[in-house]
Amino acid sequence: MAFCARCGAQTADGASFCANCGAPLQQQYQQAPQYQQAPYQQYRQAPNQQYQQAPNQQSSFDNFFNTPDYTAQMHPNDIAQNKAMGILAYLGILVLIPIFAAPQSRFARFHANQGLILDIAAMVISILAGVLTSIVPPLGILLTLIDLPIIALLILGIVNAASGKAKELPLIGEIRILN
Repeated sequence: MAFCARCGAQTADGASFCANCGAPLQQQYQQAPQYQQAPYQQYRQAPNQQYQQAPNQQSSFDNFFNTPDYTAQMHPNDIAQNKAMGILAYLGILVLIPIFAAPQSRFARFHANQGLILDIAAMVISILAGVLTSIVPPLGILLTLIDLPIIALLILGIVNAASGKAKELPLIGEIRILN
């Protein structure tokens, strides 16, 4: 567990800034962890490893929404100043506003990336549904129901941005277009 050198507050492991006072955290002031955790990439390569060891620990529904959270790596002032930009990122073409208006904000760019991926997925589904509707009308109508998960991801992204979280969306969150 790490502690802030300025205010002494307990901080998340791997955090770059103190969530309490916003001071940058330095490695020499942090205590060494009690155990070694596997790197993030290792969890991605072997999904549900913990679930296989202890089946009653988490359901697959919980694992679906248990996506990486990068909030601790972002400065609290950046998050507070760019929540509106994060929300705009999920509102269709308005994703361009945070891309061009807040290019230096890690929080706004994170949500702009998530919103851009979501917009691209929605466009691909809409085009596919239009083509299938012209060929086989009942199949195209059923494909339009896929818009419901897109809407659910959109709402989840807006809630994350409004609450100041930089948490990946399920299914599409690990795709990166903007760095």
